[in-house]
Amino acid sequence: MMNGNFPGPLFEVQTIAENLYVPWSVEVSKDGRVFFTERNGTLRVVEDGRLNPVPVYTFEPPFVSMGEGGLMGLALDEDFLSNGFIYLMYNYEDDDGIYGRVVRMTIDGNTASEETILLDRIPADRIHNGGRIKIGPDGYLYITAGDAGRRELAQDINSLAGKILRIATDGSIPPDNPFPGSPVYALGLRNPQGLAWDDRNVLYATDHGDSAHDEINLIQPGGNYGWPLVKGDEEIEGYDFIKPVIHSGLNTWAPAGLTFVTEGPRSGQLLVSTLRGNVLLAITLDESGTQVVGVERLLDGLYGRLREAYEAMDGSIYISTSNMDGRGIPYNGDDKIYRLVPNNFTRSDFWSRQSL
Repeated sequence: MMNGNFPGPLFEVQTIAENLYVPWSVEVSKDGRVFFTERNGTLRVVEDGRLNPVPVYTFEPPFVSMGEGGLMGLALDEDFLSNGFIYLMYNYEDDDGIYGRVVRMTIDGNTASEETILLDRIPADRIHNGGRIKIGPDGYLYITAGDAGRRELAQDINSLAGKILRIATDGSIPPDNPFPGSPVYALGLRNPQGLAWDDRNVLYATDHGDSAHDEINLIQPGGNYGWPLVKGDEEIEGYDFIKPVIHSGLNTWAPAGLTFVTEGPRSGQLLVSTLRGNVLLAITLDESGTQVVGVERLLDGLYGRLREAYEAMDGSIYISTSNMDGRGIPYNGDDKIYRLVPNNFTRSDFWSRQSL
């Protein structure tokens, strides 16, 4: 591992892995293994500080990686060390088109078994596939699905597109979902790619806006966030759409990974990795969690497009670059996964800051 070019004393930057292809999602197991997905279809692992050159699993057709799609989200089961369960989301193609799928696999050592399909035929395309999956504090799987470029689907309660979905880890529908018998948990979203819960179990999600107006939303069961009828904080008389906690206005962030920091010098903040923005946003909320009281720009332009933001159990922060996705400028050794390790300092000027 090596130190990165990082401005300030409170965090050491370590390069965890490099020469990757669009590392999309990262999660660290309780035994310290770093599992991650690459969008071209490989599930990989870093163990004892070394990237295993042999993938844990490589997806083959009907799996498809094109445009913004491919292998995206992952989540490790709460009992992963005993049952080996890992949950993944990817795209595949059949005669009817492109779809998203959520599966469970079992990892034995550093190899994965054949998949069990938990949720299938999520509308997908070359764009707007969502792709994030997380296990919530309630033990259920939460899944983000984009509108697949068909914006009208976001308001269609019978479609899985443009939604946040919620299922049990066996694929069944939780009995307290807001729409009985449906995995739909929230609707009216364009391309959500980040999920995080704060220390009171409040759920936040990122969403890509249409030509700016990117959003950070507080997710409520059954909530409608307005896409494509409104964007940002717009209103329509007669509709009760939920406004974002914050949006980018006329700027473009293209927010992706999202994490709530529970330890260290950034404790209590939401960290948002941005693609077009080339920055890690640190968002401070008020005590209610509904009002933004501060936004800081961290790692501004240092590593290019940022895809993942994930806090591990030890308080370190993992971020990944997305400079090989066809929309960025690759740096030497891209793509990479970095680990930001808190040091025992108390100074508050460790990251260069600039008000938005």
